[in-house]
Amino acid sequence: MSPFPRTRTVAAAAAVAAAAALTLTAPPAQAAALTPKVLVVGMDGLNWAKVVDADAPTLDALAAGGTLGESLLYCNPVANSSSGPGWSTIATGVMPDKHGVKDNTFSGKQYGTYPDFLTRLEQADPSYATLSILDWAVLHTQGTFGAAIDTRITYNGDANGYVGEDVKVTNDAVSHLRNNDPDATFVYLGNTDVVAHSVGTGTVYRTAIETQDAQLDRMLDAIAARPTYASEDWLIVVTTDHGHNNPSGGHGGCGVDAERRTWVLAKGTGHSAGLRPIDTRLSDVAGTVFAHLGVTVNPAWNLDTKALKVRATDPFDGLNASLQTRSHETGIPATVQGWTHTAPAGWSVDRSAMPTGGVNEWRGWSFTNEEFWSRAQSSQNRENGLRLRGVFAVADSDEFDDRSGGASFDSTLVSPAYPVTAGTVRTLRYVTHYLQEGSQTGEVLVSFNGGANQLVKRYSADARARAEALTVTVPAGATSMTVKFRYYNAANNWYWVIDDLRVS
Repeated sequence: MSPFPRTRTVAAAAAVAAAAALTLTAPPAQAAALTPKVLVVGMDGLNWAKVVDADAPTLDALAAGGTLGESLLYCNPVANSSSGPGWSTIATGVMPDKHGVKDNTFSGKQYGTYPDFLTRLEQADPSYATLSILDWAVLHTQGTFGAAIDTRITYNGDANGYVGEDVKVTNDAVSHLRNNDPDATFVYLGNTDVVAHSVGTGTVYRTAIETQDAQLDRMLDAIAARPTYASEDWLIVVTTDHGHNNPSGGHGGCGVDAERRTWVLAKGTGHSAGLRPIDTRLSDVAGTVFAHLGVTVNPAWNLDTKALKVRATDPFDGLNASLQTRSHETGIPATVQGWTHTAPAGWSVDRSAMPTGGVNEWRGWSFTNEEFWSRAQSSQNRENGLRLRGVFAVADSDEFDDRSGGASFDSTLVSPAYPVTAGTVRTLRYVTHYLQEGSQTGEVLVSFNGGANQLVKRYSADARARAEALTVTVPAGATSMTVKFRYYNAANNWYWVIDDLRVS
């Protein structure tokens, strides 16, 4: 009997979730002896909000018993919100500025430098049994999932229609999962995307979701029926490459609509039931696979990924529950909570040089999230922070100036005092997204024992979506160090974003 029955009532849904917890979570006493295995299922163009509305008990049960992280895609000029970039981000664990795929032509691909997670496994240990089955053939022919994978099965949904090809993909997946011994498997189902393009996200799209949910259920049945299942620790990951605008369908653009919404869902050891993290990125599929299989990520791989079950320690993310709805902004829906002036414990913001006018949300350094900030003004690269996660700090002179009195911006973000030892070298690590215009200036400063500011770095040119590592030598007599980010000489210019400061 399937651990994920297809008919659902309120009571049945609860039973399904309980069954999922039993069938796909290893007993704690046996965990050390179990063999880790992973199934990643990609469902093209799948809006999670539509999954919630559909009769999709398998996905519902995985979400109830696992971790579901949602995020927004990048925009041009980084990449379209389309399948080529989306699946490349999922496969490689890096963003489009690294893997090079900006659209469905796959021009500029850098899979030799950034191979897919199955190829990485083969490179790390050729004894891994890897499998990919899909019916968007270009994911194999273009090398998104590369030739080093042990078994690649390809159908052509573009030529033969995705309804029947999805059935073939499912049948092959069921056979291999039940009868063979893959360690890591990727399965692609494409019909949801085709339907949304053809007729939008209405009734037919819902039916396609329910069909794919049943196909996923068959794969999980096959896993549970394995003769070695009791000695295995299975991680199930489900994800999508992009969404679709609602209700007309379509994607590829830069609006903050369903087309840019993606999600990563994981059920298995270490993935907390019902957790909805704010720090997820689409690139985290690869890191989630590596963590479950015990593969150490080499820093030289230069990935943009972490395991879905690992939470960021950035103190800015602790502000999420206190984010407010709009104040002066008019283009952001009144229900979207996404900004605050209140700094985390130990942090502060100096607004003493700021004028009294301007747009309230952006008066001095503020704390916000991508949903809110990118809605403030689209197509100005606010969507392309790429390595920002959750809540981050923003000094946005461009938006501040959109209301009378906002012509002068001068504000400093101040960290807590970090303990230091004289004569040592400290490294300031943070993510920055800086766009330069006119005379605006960004400065990274440090102060020892509350003394004079010392310049570490000055920004006067674009530094987009960059992870910085700046070294500072601690002078004699110093016991504490404060880091400051000053943004000034700015009027109707661009902005500076800071996230995840770590002093090591």
